[in-house]
Amino acid sequence: MLTPRPALLSRRATLGTLAAAAISSGLPFGFLEGTGSRLNAAEDAAAPAHKHFFKLSLAAYSFRDALAGKSPTMTLDDFIRLCAEYQLDGCELTSYYFPKSFDAAYLSHLKQLTHRLGLDVSGTAIAQDFCQADGDKRTADIAHAKAWIDHAAAFGAPCIRIFAGSVPKGMTEETAIQNCIRGIEECLPHAAEKGVILALENHGGITDTPEQMLKIVTGVKPNPYFGVNFDGGNFRTADPYADLAKIAPYAVNAQLKVDLYPEGKKQPADFAKTLGLLKAAGYRGYIVLEYEGEAEAKTAVPKVLAELRALIASV
Repeated sequence: MLTPRPALLSRRATLGTLAAAAISSGLPFGFLEGTGSRLNAAEDAAAPAHKHFFKLSLAAYSFRDALAGKSPTMTLDDFIRLCAEYQLDGCELTSYYFPKSFDAAYLSHLKQLTHRLGLDVSGTAIAQDFCQADGDKRTADIAHAKAWIDHAAAFGAPCIRIFAGSVPKGMTEETAIQNCIRGIEECLPHAAEKGVILALENHGGITDTPEQMLKIVTGVKPNPYFGVNFDGGNFRTADPYADLAKIAPYAVNAQLKVDLYPEGKKQPADFAKTLGLLKAAGYRGYIVLEYEGEAEAKTAVPKVLAELRALIASV
């Protein structure tokens, strides 16, 4: 079971003393792994962190029309260069916008281009459904996830956003959740071998509510290569902010949208409030803008990034 950061306070007090000794002696904090049981995903992220730290990234999905519309006007190379123009820390190279066919040389090219432009690859994302019963489709989706773990490692993405899926017709929700847990656990050894974190996104289906989400998250056996992709715009519950607070302690990646939909009613997202939730949870890492607004992306995205940059500096 993945443990949320707030439950770590007593152990963190002990780890903090050890960490101070490690820092004063020049040892990396990772030496602590030899002193006891391996930290789980939340502890790995939280234990050495005494203060929140956010970096800013942009998801390629924000330019989906230009990258994959009826008449594409942008390639991933163009998107990477645009992220550099925006003075971002990183970029999310979403898998949907890769060429239909590519080779190892293309992945190496992406890695060198982002590095030369001073960008991290903050992550990528894949589409799959782990709720399915055993069969050809489930086997294919698990193979797809493992293949993209390989790709992510090759072009330098430390994290992959994954989805749970939806309850198939004739299946109970509990069975679908257990299928999802099995699917994640089947992929995790390969993810760990390649050094890629799998981040389950709250993305409808059987992750439509925090309760559903946490059944999966806490059902997966502890593994430092698994956690939550915190999507600030996806819960359509009565109080999305309260529900986001429930999953924030498990976040290993975070993305924000300009709108959210409490009970399906559209309203502008309160970025300051959402960043505050992540700060309170002890999250350290990327804040990834996934722009889905109505205004044209090239006009709107720079303005939203400027707002987020100011908030990150002050939060």
